[in-house]
Amino acid sequence: MLNFKPWDELLRQYVDSQGRVNYQDWKAESRQKLTDWLEEISQIDLKSCCNRDLKLALWLNLYNALTIDRVLSVYPIASIRPTILGIPNWIGFLAFFSRPIYKLSDRSYSLNNIEHDILRPEFSDPRIHFALVCASIGCPLLRNEAYLPESVQTQLKNDAERFINNRAKVYYDSSSNTLYCSQIFKWYRQDFLKVADSIAQYIQKYLSTVEVPKEPRIRYLSYDWSLNQRVNTGC
Repeated sequence: MLNFKPWDELLRQYVDSQGRVNYQDWKAESRQKLTDWLEEISQIDLKSCCNRDLKLALWLNLYNALTIDRVLSVYPIASIRPTILGIPNWIGFLAFFSRPIYKLSDRSYSLNNIEHDILRPEFSDPRIHFALVCASIGCPLLRNEAYLPESVQTQLKNDAERFINNRAKVYYDSSSNTLYCSQIFKWYRQDFLKVADSIAQYIQKYLSTVEVPKEPRIRYLSYDWSLNQRVNTGC
């Protein structure tokens, strides 16, 4: 039986309400607990996970846990996008997502495998893009709780609402009829257009603060690749 409790406890302990992670304390105190949980999950038989929401919760939790684990393995860092003499090291950056790092049911997975080969095609739900966290400020906020099969649909709805109503990720300027939004809507445009006629229409479904015209201009905000860390200010 899948046990998400250890992952849930770690999130509640080291992630705040704004999705910032206390990597410093997590690495010092509980890195092994995360490693042990990932090892435990690696022993499951995927064929036994026949419930759709159970599988969805599993893959969302695994993606985020593996991302955190990768950061903890090299922390302290300022960003998952490394630089050499101030120039982005694209090889290292792409390897973060494309290198196989986890074995489950006799298959090795990278973060890209989980996102592009499983979550996107199998579940066809663009709300996953508000749940997958790449350890950067520009990402969605990391939940300080695990995804659970009995609540994952509500959690995803809340994730979409929180992301779209965050002015750092989405806002509408009525004076210029411009809808500013995260580059997530550009990168995964086709996913959103499978369930809505336009990006603006999809956003309006969750936007509670303002009415967006049917055809605004779309501008994409700069993506902040700084680490989503919470600085430990304790003495």
